[in-house]
This record gives sequence, C-alpha cells and structure tokens, in this order.
Amino acid sequence: MLIAAILRAKGPEVVSVAPEATVAQLLTELARHNIGAVVVAAEDDTLVGIVSERDVVRHLERRGPDLLSAPVSDIMTSDVVTCTPDDSVEEISEHMTMRRFRHVPVTSEGRLAGIVSIGDLVKSRLRILEDDRAQLEAYIHGR
Repeated sequence: MLIAAILRAKGPEVVSVAPEATVAQLLTELARHNIGAVVVAAEDDTLVGIVSERDVVRHLERRGPDLLSAPVSDIMTSDVVTCTPDDSVEEISEHMTMRRFRHVPVTSEGRLAGIVSIGDLVKSRLRILEDDRAQLEAYIHGR
C-alpha cells in the first residue's frame, strides 16, 4: 500500500503554524485539532520544520513556563524527514519506528501534500490484514 492511499482516506489537510508563532499558540492548535504535531511553514507555505507535543514537553522541563512565550522556531525540528505519496506504508512505518518519530509530512513536487501519523499507518496495515483474513476465510469456506 502507498502513502497516497492514506492521504485519499484522510484528506490532504495539514495544520501549520508560522515559525514566529508562540509555543502557547502552538498548544492551542494542537488542542483545537486534537493532534500531536504541526508543520511549521513560512508565509509562502514552504516547509521549515515540524513541532510535536514531545518537543514542547522536553523544552518545558528545561525552560519552565517562560517557554510558552517563546517562538516555535526555538523548539521545532528543522531537519524534517518527509515522504512522498509514492512511498510505501511499510517503508515509512519502518523509518518512523527506527528513528522514533510519529509524524511525517508528505510532499509532492516540492509542495506539502499532507501529513501521516504512525496511527494512520498502523490503521492502514490493520485494514490490509483484516481484508487478507476475510479473503482467506472466504477461500476456506468456498465462498
């Protein structure tokens, strides 16, 4: 299965914040959309980073409540691992597991095309396993 299939199912919407947005504004977006990470994008929608709730927790422990007024650019990951719609779910799942991150922006022709989470990938793999099981049962029972 390809990442494109996941994007078709969940849609291309990507929540983003500007690098100069405060961490407090970031937290508002995470809560409003019930998500674990947002893309950090420049005014021209260029991907400049990604920031997750894990990033907030790590920096909050070090910097305390003053972190809430700091810009997102202070805590974002700027060396963003991305994938394309043509990448396989298995390949991206392996990268996410090995490198211990839970969100990957999807780019196509240099533009942001969506974002996938580890939950999206697990859900798609479970769907495939369920389909395979149903086909095997149908075969065994001669349907």
